[in-house]
Amino acid sequence: MKNKKTVYLALSADILHKGHINIIKKASKYGYLIIGLLTDKAIATYRRVPHLNFEDRKTIVKNLKYVNSVVPQYSLDHTENLIKYKPDYVVHGDDWKEGPLKSTRLNVVKVLKKWGGKLIEPKYTKDISSSKIKNKINEIGTTPDIRRAKFKRLIQAKNIVRLLECHNPLGGLIVENLQYNKLEKWLEFDGMWSSSLTDSVSRGMPDNQSVDYTTRINGVNEIFNVTTKPLVFDIDNGGKIEHLGFVVKKLESLGVSAIIMEDKIGLKRNSLFSDQSNVKQDSIKQFTQKIKKAKNALVTNDFCVVSRIESLILGKTVSDTLKRAIAYSKAGSDCIMVHSRDKNPKKIFEFAKKFKKSKYSKPLIVVPSTYSKTYEKDLIKNGIKVVIYANHLMRSSYFAMQKTAMDILKYKRGHESEKNMTPIKEIISLIE
Repeated sequence: MKNKKTVYLALSADILHKGHINIIKKASKYGYLIIGLLTDKAIATYRRVPHLNFEDRKTIVKNLKYVNSVVPQYSLDHTENLIKYKPDYVVHGDDWKEGPLKSTRLNVVKVLKKWGGKLIEPKYTKDISSSKIKNKINEIGTTPDIRRAKFKRLIQAKNIVRLLECHNPLGGLIVENLQYNKLEKWLEFDGMWSSSLTDSVSRGMPDNQSVDYTTRINGVNEIFNVTTKPLVFDIDNGGKIEHLGFVVKKLESLGVSAIIMEDKIGLKRNSLFSDQSNVKQDSIKQFTQKIKKAKNALVTNDFCVVSRIESLILGKTVSDTLKRAIAYSKAGSDCIMVHSRDKNPKKIFEFAKKFKKSKYSKPLIVVPSTYSKTYEKDLIKNGIKVVIYANHLMRSSYFAMQKTAMDILKYKRGHESEKNMTPIKEIISLIE
């Protein structure tokens, strides 16, 4: 390598195809080839977290014929690695002159000028891309193991993981496919939230565990038939401790990524009701036994047991919340969800700041239903890792259906209501 030119090529290499092989082969002709393999976190800044984790991708790439070295690239920006390795050449397909990587390309050109490096841009291989292949894979589906593991990987890879409630397969398709692109920013929902509230309301039942786990799990199975993204399951208080292990095993085997279990006891009353006078919180001792029961039932290391703390809902202090969070973390909780009915997240953020200083700190989850004016950037700033939009699809669908029904009654025909509907052709073609 001492007298040989060095070449740097950045790849995500989630799904290798002939386009990758072509550019790797071309790059190797210029000298000693260093592959800058993007980490999950780097990839997550501009598209979906890869199917394969970093170590699996590294093993594949470093065993390719033309590759001399593989190093991690921790950001979409090449600058750190370029300064570190000072390659004579950087190679990239010419497809990045437009789109989300345009600014990355300009930075590469700027940095290379410092030592006279050269950017080489082979013509992009037409009619093939990782995105197209991934779309084909998504059409086929996924496996429980791959789906289940995604939630933990997302927490590690992203500044904040965004979950949206879905109570049926149609909602699941929205979570699966919806993307927002603007000014080189790419956003999506990372996974689904199976809410006991919306599962109950969609069946015309009260949110007091009237809908049994078997019914709800059947609903999850239907959602899984048409989606690939991870799902977190609202298990309320977990029911009887004697039954908890069986429910957890069933959810894990389906490919569910996590349960969120609240520390209240007795007949459930939704936490958003203002009157919580008859609601009782479980003792720390009893609830930690539930956590251990759930953890002991697991077969894999991918499934998360999340403890939901109701202290602020019940008018207790931040100190009580912190005490419980530490105890639940010690008992084996993978994440902590702290809930509040306040219109601002002041107490949530106070708790988060204190919990972060604890040696038992775990990733924090919030459900900002009542403090909905809070931006995600403020959640990130205060150490929140997962945000759940817990009931929005249900609430919006009820609003839309009621308005449509009223318009039909009012005008005695369907025409006036159609301006607020998805065209029937689009609905018919939604499912191939």
